[in-house]
Formats: sequence, structure tokens, C-alpha cells
Amino acid sequence: MTHVLFSFGTRPEAIKLAPVIKHMQSLPDRFRVSVCLTSQHKELLRQVTQFFGITEDVDLDVMVHNQTLEHVTAAVLMKMRGVLEDFKPDVLLVQGDTTTVFTSALAAFYQKIRVGHVEAGLRTFDRYSPFPEEMNRTLTASLTDFHFAPTQLSARNLLQEGRAEDSVFVTGNTVVDALLLGREMLGQWEEERRRALLVEAGLEADVVTRLLGGEGRFITVTAHRRESFGAPFDRMLHAMLDITERYPDVEIVYPVHPNPNVREAVKRVLEGKKRIHLIEPVRYEQLLSLMDNSVLLLTDSGGIQEEGPSLRKPVLVMREVTERPEGIDAGVARLVGTDRARIVDTVSELLDNRDTYAAMSRGDNPYGDGTTSAQIADILTARLDG
Repeated sequence: MTHVLFSFGTRPEAIKLAPVIKHMQSLPDRFRVSVCLTSQHKELLRQVTQFFGITEDVDLDVMVHNQTLEHVTAAVLMKMRGVLEDFKPDVLLVQGDTTTVFTSALAAFYQKIRVGHVEAGLRTFDRYSPFPEEMNRTLTASLTDFHFAPTQLSARNLLQEGRAEDSVFVTGNTVVDALLLGREMLGQWEEERRRALLVEAGLEADVVTRLLGGEGRFITVTAHRRESFGAPFDRMLHAMLDITERYPDVEIVYPVHPNPNVREAVKRVLEGKKRIHLIEPVRYEQLLSLMDNSVLLLTDSGGIQEEGPSLRKPVLVMREVTERPEGIDAGVARLVGTDRARIVDTVSELLDNRDTYAAMSRGDNPYGDGTTSAQIADILTARLDG
């Protein structure tokens, strides 16, 4: 039996590790599963663990008000030492590119515990974009024993960096597993419960009626990247205003990230504007419902670039570079940067041209088929069992 310790601290990590945890828990003859939360982002993290029914064995509880990268790095590194000494896992599994990922992997390395990195090999080759994620995932690769790459391109990045060929595995991305699992769970809910889900998210009842009834066209927005703070972020926000002014039937739903830099700018530019609905950060199941009922997705996040294609929704990425170029190459996503006019023009093209919209919404998801969790489990069993 293999003892696997999962360490994660943010909502994206929780979403993408949830199906792996659930799958391994369904195989008690093969795996002993332990869960460590760092609570780098406490409230958003809890929303996901509650939805998927994941209970932690230990919570490092590192989050503080206005926390810095230095605080998170030092706190996780110091506290993980005791966790690893107590649990003595065969392998530590981390996901993605957060500070939790890098520091957990470093703590495991110090105790000579093997590390498995889910979603390994993503690169922009710009150490400051995204910041600090690009450096986090690059440093984590140096500490990793099992690189679970989502695509062939990610695997090639790792091999070009000198990672051993027998340590790199192309598995697809667990975000697709999580999406399919989440949609299956939502599909079992009654209609009234699904309506209540969106009202609880902060939307007015009449907005929910239009959203679920297909009245008008809704765009789901997520935007919070540090590297965009300042003038680029303002340009993105003004582009959203331009879109609603150009299209009277278009409404925008924007769950606003808790970062004070995000909130100040959003409040200043978008608060009180017609057909722009600013709501608090939503739970994973609420975001799934919003995306599923939207005409397109406007984002600077990573996970939505991977989720959108499975929902058949065009994804417009408001960043200058992306570590997920596979979606761009497959034609299911476009990189629109932070230029106000470019964002508006690209959204307009999709809203006005049925052929363009169809081409983006009917493409295959290059990030996986929903079997990634099972592949990771099989690889670890083959390499570690006995």
C-alpha cells in the first residue's frame, strides 16, 4: 500500500486535486490518503473541499491579513516539517504553481520524501509573468520525482530542462476530471436548488431567470493577476464597460477576487454600471453553473482556459502570455492581452459572427479526457507499491 500525502492551499489546487483524492480514496487496498491544507487562501479553499466532501487531516492555517509571499513561504516551509515527520508519506502530491506547491515540495526534499507534481511542465519562459507562479513551478520541477504533465508540450518543456525521461508522464489535466465530476453532481440537483445556488452567489432573482432561461447573452469574467495591476487592469475593466454599452442584450457576471488591489479598481470602474453584476467570490459549483450558462468566458486565470473547452465555451485570455498555449493552438481560446480595443473587438467578433463562434466552441479539449486521476494512481502504484 502506498501512503500519499496531499498538500494544497488555494481553490485552484483543491479543484484539481479533488478528483485524484476521491479516486485514491476509492481504492483503500492500494492507497492510504492523507490531506494537509496550508490555507494559503482560506475561505475560497473551504468552499471546494466542502463541495467535494474532502476532510483534511491537518490544517497549517498560514493565512494572515494582507499576507506577503515571504510570509507564506516561511510559514508553510516551517510548518510542513512537522507534518512530514508525523505522517511519513511515501510520496507528497502537489498541484500547480502556488507558493504552497514550491514550499511543500522543498520541505519534502529536505526530508528525502518523493514528490509528485500534478500539472507539471507549464512554462511561459518569462520568470515574472505570471508572478510568482512561473518561478514556483520551475523551482518545483527541480524537486520533483514524478512529473505529471498535462500535455505533450508540457512534457517536452520538462525534458528540454533535463528532467529524466522516465520521470515524466503525459496524463492530461485533472481539471477535466474535476469538471466532469462537478457537472455530474450538479446534474443530480433539482432545478429549484440550481436556481438557489446562483441566488446564493449574489445574483438577483430576475438575473438568474434570464441566465438560466437563455434570455440575453451572459459573459462570465474572472480577472485578478498581479502582473496586470495598474493601467493594464484598468484597461481590462473599461473594455467590459465598452462591451455592455455596445450590446444592450449582453450582461457580465464578475465574481471579484478578494485581493484589495482588485477590489479597489473594480469598485472604481464598474460598480453601479448597468448589466454588470459584481458578486463575491463564488463556490466551485456556482462558477460551474455560471460558465455553463454563459456565451463566452473572459479571463486571466489558468483553470478556466482548461475548463472552457469541455463546456464548449470560447475562452478569451486577458494576458500577454500564457503557459497554456495548447488551447490557443487548438482554436478554442484566444490570447487578447490587456489592450482595451483588442478585447472589445474580439468579443464583438464572437458575438456577431456565428461561424467564428462555432469554430471556437466546437473544438476538442486539448487538456484531457477525464481519466487523469486514474492514470496518476496507476503510475504511483506501479512505481511505489512494494
